[in-house]
Amino acid sequence: MRPTQWTAAWCLHPTGDPAAETWVRRQARQILSGQVDQVITELATQATDVVDDRRTGIDRAIKYLTNQQPYLDYLTALASGWPIATGVIEGACRHLVKDRLDITGARWGLDSAEAVLKLRALISNGDFDDYWTYHIDKEHQRVHKAHYADSIIPEP
Repeated sequence: MRPTQWTAAWCLHPTGDPAAETWVRRQARQILSGQVDQVITELATQATDVVDDRRTGIDRAIKYLTNQQPYLDYLTALASGWPIATGVIEGACRHLVKDRLDITGARWGLDSAEAVLKLRALISNGDFDDYWTYHIDKEHQRVHKAHYADSIIPEP
């Protein structure tokens, strides 16, 4: 769960209280099951019982959940088999983009960077051989077959 949820938990529970972990786990389950509105409402309700100087963490959690709500459709992501942890996404970006393009002294144009990243993705996914067969076939059609009637190449 986001650090903001833990900050909110420590506003509602004494430091080190095991109930805070249970509270965060319950919120995480609600958010993962599509009940973000309910979590925001519960946080706002719980915030009314907290002294102003300890409310900051709860207010931050409410603001975060409210601002990110359009992106918290975990039900769809989980049903589709998509990763919901940012670490997976960040790792893929680092592997595909940063490790290749962020080389000291390298300069990339948009077109060449895009071409390199597409090839890198094909190689990383294990699809390069299938792509290359497809590419060679399309090039053959473009260079040869499209220039001759009925795709018949005349004898020299």
